[in-house]
Amino acid sequence: MKSAVIVLCLLASVATAAAEVTVGAARTGEYVPGLRGKRVALFSNHTGMVGDRHTLDIMLENGLDVVTLFSPEHGFRGTADAGEHVGSGVDEPTGIPIASLYDGTGKRIPAPEVMNGLDVIVVDIQDVGLRYYTYYCTMIDLMNAAAQYGKEVVVLDRPNPNGMYVDGPVLDMTYQSGVGRLPIPVVHGMTLGELARMAVGEGWLRNGATVPLKVVPCLDYTHQTRYRLPVAPSPNLRSMLSIYLYPSICYFEATPVSLGRGTDKPFEIYGHPDMKNRDFEFTPRSVPGAKNPPQLNVLCHGVDLSGLDEEEVIAKGINLEYLIDAYGDVGGENFFRSFFEKLIGRGDIRAMIESGKSADEIKATWADDVKRFRARRAPYLIYPE
Repeated sequence: MKSAVIVLCLLASVATAAAEVTVGAARTGEYVPGLRGKRVALFSNHTGMVGDRHTLDIMLENGLDVVTLFSPEHGFRGTADAGEHVGSGVDEPTGIPIASLYDGTGKRIPAPEVMNGLDVIVVDIQDVGLRYYTYYCTMIDLMNAAAQYGKEVVVLDRPNPNGMYVDGPVLDMTYQSGVGRLPIPVVHGMTLGELARMAVGEGWLRNGATVPLKVVPCLDYTHQTRYRLPVAPSPNLRSMLSIYLYPSICYFEATPVSLGRGTDKPFEIYGHPDMKNRDFEFTPRSVPGAKNPPQLNVLCHGVDLSGLDEEEVIAKGINLEYLIDAYGDVGGENFFRSFFEKLIGRGDIRAMIESGKSADEIKATWADDVKRFRARRAPYLIYPE
């Protein structure tokens, strides 16, 4: 009974800590004065909220000259499918031009006329702390553009909901892509502000360039804070459990196995028509945010992870048991697509799975990566571990 009371007290303290976090965008006194008189471009989306107010509205109310909005994957209002082309346009509530960085051209860099029309890029967006989550990739692209055109960058920092640990192989830059920009592990455990500092400090911007960078930190946040996101960061990450499972489930994107897009439990289930002896079944449908999901309208047999305990999922970190389980049933030489290497970040892990290696054996191969990265990132951390 005593241990249960201790656990409840710990959970209560974690929840309180999360509730008391102040995001960088709320600290107007730390950034508004420095932006006055400058032409501001804001990189944000629907997650750029302070309570019930968007950072864009806060900036405009403070008299800042916001001339451009940069939109990432899923668009400025966060409604587009994963990877869907999002056109440029105008933000209807404010009339400010939107320059899409996900318009299908593949350049992911603003046009010269856009860059010449601004002085500073402000970043305020909720990342989830995974190397293949594209919001940080877009931030790095904008930092490269800022370096090229001699512009400033200000990051209004937000907590990393997966910031409590580091796990996964460091990206072999042979597999650098739109879902992997930097030589970091799958779970890097850093906020966008910390990652921006590291990108500059380690010379990771294009040609080792640098950029004037200011980070407005969160208050009352540590890397062990269980920060519960007030807004879903993208259409198919709808719960904290899905965000905690994301480091383990996303690899199904490179296979024929459904991870639940087109259902009410994306990233909390997985299945395929050929998986055997399974009690759980689901059928993906075309829905907003998942218009053409894998195995559309096909009955899938699989596994429901939605009842897992969040803390147990966090404690396991990246868990390849789910992928290995599905491979054991579906298998075959066409199970993995080339996208798998871009997600996992190394060229040898596919063969390990195909040869029957266990999840623990595979995880052991990147233990040294994690240790070295933790030491390398230490100078750039803003918050206690």
